Amino acid sequence: MRIAACYKCVPNDQEITVKGDRTLDISNAQYVLSRYDLEAVEAAMQIKGEEDQVLALTVAGDVVDNTKLRKAILSRGPQELYAVHDGEAQSDSLRTATILKSAIEKIGDVELVLCGEGSEDMYCQQVGPTLGALLGWTNVNAVSSIKRSDNGLIVERSLENSTEVLEISLPAVISVCAGMITPRIPSMKEILAAGKKPVSRWEVAELSDAANSTEVLSVLAPEMADRRCEIIKGSGEDEIEAFYQLLRKAL
Repeated sequence: MRIAACYKCVPNDQEITVKGDRTLDISNAQYVLSRYDLEAVEAAMQIKGEEDQVLALTVAGDVVDNTKLRKAILSRGPQELYAVHDGEAQSDSLRTATILKSAIEKIGDVELVLCGEGSEDMYCQQVGPTLGALLGWTNVNAVSSIKRSDNGLIVERSLENSTEVLEISLPAVISVCAGMITPRIPSMKEILAAGKKPVSRWEVAELSDAANSTEVLSVLAPEMADRRCEIIKGSGEDEIEAFYQLLRKAL
């Protein structure tokens, strides 16, 4: 079985600054691997059988050529990397999923795709379910556990008041929930070996002519507001009522 683990490269949120007009400046931010996608990669490695192959798959801009990030993902276990270079400044969930679908079909023989529940920058939680729908495969999100079975996979979904256990057939697209698993920390040997693993790079025009279905008008940081620093002392009904009224005004 071939397992594809999708991942996204995102700006380091610790290095993003806010301009005076509340727009975000990422010009000095280094790109990193989205931490939620690393859980998908680790899940792929843990369910991998002896005869299985795990590959990493991404769609990104010029960062797809960043050798440090290539080693960072391949050192976590995938045997090869497929990268699609997309020069579009903004790509919505549908366009991204459409490109990933074309890449998966070009790779061939993929039976299982694992995605993080959402990316670390936008966290829309839509790429995995949309990809599954486009492929026409079994499609499950919010998965907290994956095990092999004779007929496919057994997955668990942690719902608000219960845990749902499903036996699903392959091929399938699974989105793993945040906190499902702790990603491994690669050793120096694994990092060095990652540089020798095969990488296939395609231009997006070779795969798809998908267009964005949405338009981003702006991305702004919240307006800054001074803390009110109002303190109510006591635990009686009058104090609780006063606290309640303050909350109502704030909301």
